[in-house]
Amino acid sequence: MDQHLKIFLTVAEMQNFSRAAEEHHMTQPAVSQYIRTFEEMIGTRLLERNNKYVRLNKAGEIVYHHGKEILGLYTKMQNLVDDLTNKASGRLYIGASYTFGEYVLPRIISNLQDIYPDIHPEITIGNTTKISGLVATNQLDVGIVEGQFIDKKLIAEELAEDAMVVVASVNHPLAKKKGEIVRTDLQRETWVVREEGSGTREATEKVFRQFNLSPEKLMNFSSTQLIKESVEVGLGISLLSQWTIQKELKNDDLKILDVAGLPLQRKFSIVTNSRFQTKALEVFLSILRKNKLLMTL
Repeated sequence: MDQHLKIFLTVAEMQNFSRAAEEHHMTQPAVSQYIRTFEEMIGTRLLERNNKYVRLNKAGEIVYHHGKEILGLYTKMQNLVDDLTNKASGRLYIGASYTFGEYVLPRIISNLQDIYPDIHPEITIGNTTKISGLVATNQLDVGIVEGQFIDKKLIAEELAEDAMVVVASVNHPLAKKKGEIVRTDLQRETWVVREEGSGTREATEKVFRQFNLSPEKLMNFSSTQLIKESVEVGLGISLLSQWTIQKELKNDDLKILDVAGLPLQRKFSIVTNSRFQTKALEVFLSILRKNKLLMTL
C-alpha cells in the first residue's frame, strides 16, 4: 500500500505530525516530506496547519474519505490472497450494533478464539447506521445490525430474532398495576429512548405508531446500560431487548410490563459488502450461524 497515503491518513486522524511520526517510527521532518510529496501528487494542498493545529481542508476531506475506503479494499485484497495458502488467521474487523455487540457478541468471540486462536478480532460497536456505513466503505469486514436500515450496496442475511418489551422499575406504579397496560397508561409516561439511527430507537418508534402514542416527554440516551439504570431508579419506562435485561430481571431490578400487542419481534442481520471472503470471515460467519439457537431466549 502506498506509504504516502498511509501517512496522510494517520496525520489526518491524529491531527498532529509528531504523533504520526511516532506511529510510523519516523522523524517529524520525514512525515512532513511525505505529506508535501503526497500533496504534490494530488495537485493541491490537503492540510491546513500552523503551530496550534493540523486539520483537513475540503480537498483533504475528500482524499481522506476515499483513502480510508482504498485502504480497506487493499487490506481485504491482501487477506484474500494470503488465504490461498494459509489457514484462517489474521485480523478480522467486526462491527455490531449495541444490543448484539454488548450482550451477545462476547460469547461468539469466545467461541471463535477457542477454535481459531490465530484470528485476531477487532470489534467496533455503534448504532445500525454507523456499522452499516463502515461495512459499506470496507472499514469493517462484517457487521451484525438490527432494524431495517441496510445500505443497498450490502449483502444481508437474516441471523436471529429478538423480542422487544416495555420495562419499568419494580417500584413503578405500572409495574404494580393489575391487568394489562393500556394506551393511556403509556401515553402519560416519560420514555427513556435510544438516539436516532439506533435499531432500538427504530423499534420504539414502531411501537409508538402501533399504539398511536405521542409521549409527553422523551429522554434520549446513547447507551442501553444508561437507559436500564435510569429506568431502574424511576426516571421513566423504555422499550428494550430481552437480551439486554436478563440480569436485571433475575435480580428483580426491572419488570416487563404486560402490554397487549407486545413483545415486538425484530430481526438482526449479518451484513457484508463482497462475496469474496477471507477464511477468517468464513469461519466467523459459520460460528455465528451455528450459534443461532443460543441467541433465542
